[in-house]
Order: sequence, then C-alpha cells, then structure tokens
Amino acid sequence: MFDFLAKGGVLVGPILLCSVVALALFLERLIRLSRVKIRGNGLVSGISAHLKNGEDHQAYEVASRDTSPMGRIFTQAMEVKNQDRETLEAVLVHATEAETRNLSRYLQALATIGNITPLLGLLGTVLGMIKAFMVIQEMGGKVNAAVLAGGIWEAMLTTALGLAVALPTMVAHSYLVARVDRYEAQLQDGTVTFLKSIGFRIHGHVHSGKAHTHTHTHAHP
Repeated sequence: MFDFLAKGGVLVGPILLCSVVALALFLERLIRLSRVKIRGNGLVSGISAHLKNGEDHQAYEVASRDTSPMGRIFTQAMEVKNQDRETLEAVLVHATEAETRNLSRYLQALATIGNITPLLGLLGTVLGMIKAFMVIQEMGGKVNAAVLAGGIWEAMLTTALGLAVALPTMVAHSYLVARVDRYEAQLQDGTVTFLKSIGFRIHGHVHSGKAHTHTHTHAHP
C-alpha cells in the first residue's frame, strides 16, 4: 500500500499528514463537545427563580459554582447586574461570544485542511504530468502507450488522494459547526431568560412602588 501511494510523488506525504491532523482535530473537538454541558443541570431555571425572588446572592453562588459555559456567562452577568441595561447586555454578548469561540476552537484549521488538500492533490497531478511529458520528450517522440498511461495514472493519484482526504474532512467540519451553532443558540436562549428575569424583577418593583404610593395617597387625603 505504501509503495502504491509513494508513486504519487512528493506531495503524497503532506496530504497524508493533513489527513492525520484532520482526524486528530475532529476527535478532539468531538470529545470536547460531547463532554460539555452547555446549560448545566437546571441552571437557567434555578437562577431565574432566584432573581425573580430577589435572591441575588444565592443566584451568584449557584452561577459561580457551575463550571458550564452558561454558568460562566451568568457569573459575569451577575457582577454587573446592577448597572445599566446596555452594560449588562454588552457583558452577556461578549461572554457568549467568548464561550462560542472556545467551542469553535480548531474548526477553522479543519476547514483549511479540507480546502488545501484538493489543491495539493492537483499540484501533485500537475507535477506528475510535467514529469510524464518530460519522459516522452526524452524518448524522442517514440511514445510507448504503457509508459504514457503509467505516468498519467501516477500523476492522477495525488488528486484522488487529496479528494479522499478533503471530502470527509469537510463533512466532519460541517457536523461540528452545526453542533456549535446549536450550543450557541442554547446560550443565547439562556441569556434572554436572564434578561427577562432581571426585567421581571424591575417591573415588579415598579408596580409594587406604584401600589404603595397609591395606597399611601388614599390613606392621607
């Protein structure tokens, strides 16, 4: 098998190296994404309940103890929850993007491998064809069909190998991107729930204050 691949030329080595790197990156990301718990165990609902009840300290404790991406986002948000809404939203967006970048690590490298391996294969084919035609020239025009056919299939070998590496690599990349997108959607849903909980508490306080003022006005005409 190795002797067969070696006939493809010097670029067979780099293509095979790309295949090994692509497989390693895919397995690393697959294991990482399989182990991560985006929203923890009931983290969003638990923190939302604490916030609605005005239990800020308990909400912060729950978030800070949670090691999931959602827990880290909530921990940062709790630190600025008493600031203006624009600041809170900016922190949530920044934290969500940071977690998404962490989940997307190495995906660009996987896409790059999927893009360059066909080009490496094509380059190998071009070099092989050049070599084949140089042999034909050296033969002085006495073209041997067997020699010509052998030179052509050896040249085409790198293109086939490049495509064989690129196709599964791009499929793996698309699969991982879809998983990251799904995780990102979950994170965004959690941040929206957090903002709603903060808004619910503020809204509740406003209505409570109005009711108290209304009662106080009627008590003292």
